[in-house]
Amino acid sequence: MKKWAVWLCSLLLLLPLSACTNDGGQSEKPLQKVRLAEVTHSIFYAPQYVALAKGFFKEEGLDVELTTTWGGDKTMTTLLSGGADIALVGSETSIYVYSQGTDDPVINFAQLTQTDGTFLVSRKKIGHFTWEMLKGSTFLGQRKGGMPQMVGEFVLKKHGIDPHNDLHLIQNVDFANIANAFASGTGDFVQLFEPTASIFEQEGKGYIVASFGTESGRVPYTSYMAKRSYMNENKDVIEKFTRAIYKAQQWVESHSAAEIAKAIQPYFKDTDSAIIEKVVERYKSQGTYATDPILDEEEWNNLQTIMAEAGELPKRIDLNTLVDSSFAKKAMND
Repeated sequence: MKKWAVWLCSLLLLLPLSACTNDGGQSEKPLQKVRLAEVTHSIFYAPQYVALAKGFFKEEGLDVELTTTWGGDKTMTTLLSGGADIALVGSETSIYVYSQGTDDPVINFAQLTQTDGTFLVSRKKIGHFTWEMLKGSTFLGQRKGGMPQMVGEFVLKKHGIDPHNDLHLIQNVDFANIANAFASGTGDFVQLFEPTASIFEQEGKGYIVASFGTESGRVPYTSYMAKRSYMNENKDVIEKFTRAIYKAQQWVESHSAAEIAKAIQPYFKDTDSAIIEKVVERYKSQGTYATDPILDEEEWNNLQTIMAEAGELPKRIDLNTLVDSSFAKKAMND
């Protein structure tokens, strides 16, 4: 009996661990890897980091590998060349690609942010700001052709300011160096993303006087997109991915800025938690985070109007040509 006992124990040790799982001897199904390229790394995309932090992607059976590709051009190149499966980038990039001619267009399937994320920062503290104050000033804007710059010009025109004649507009500074240029003394006003705008305010380097997101209205500022071929071959992945994003959007909508800041803190280790909370609260209060992944026709048309005003719209494109909301609708109905 002792020999049989030793033999049985030895046999059990040699068996795969999966034989001892609680799923009837079946091992857990491995997660499906999805390569996601984000255009920049920002608190502006808080719901995405909530989806990662709270395990919403894993709940859907996805292992999301996140890479920051720094810039719309690089992000789209990465997607088109097969270096990423899904991209988070401005919806205008899908229009640019389509207008150049392609048999495999890039399709927007889920919206993450629905307003511009930049703020107008003044070098001097202003008690009662009016847009007229920009006339005759030096304005350090964003890179030409990008959504921040197009929205910036759209808002200036909305307030009766010709950006190319009523002020000195600087647009030749790289995105990564705009904040440093302003801190070094360039410009009376600057267009900045968070958390830089709040950090500058905290340090006395500048003062937030207006929100471009509030002024420009709702647009599909950043959306998830993929090549049509990938979506056709991986409908289950797009469906699961969209469902995870919707869970995160609903979580962000129902939780406080403090709770959201705590959840995404691991993704912004070099940023003070108080600043993260302040930024999240500012974006939440102006409705920047989309509460569902649907990109609607009004937002799409507003995007193209802004592009046209900036002289950057190749041609108007119908919503259904570059937007597929079926996955978003299904996620909301599940």
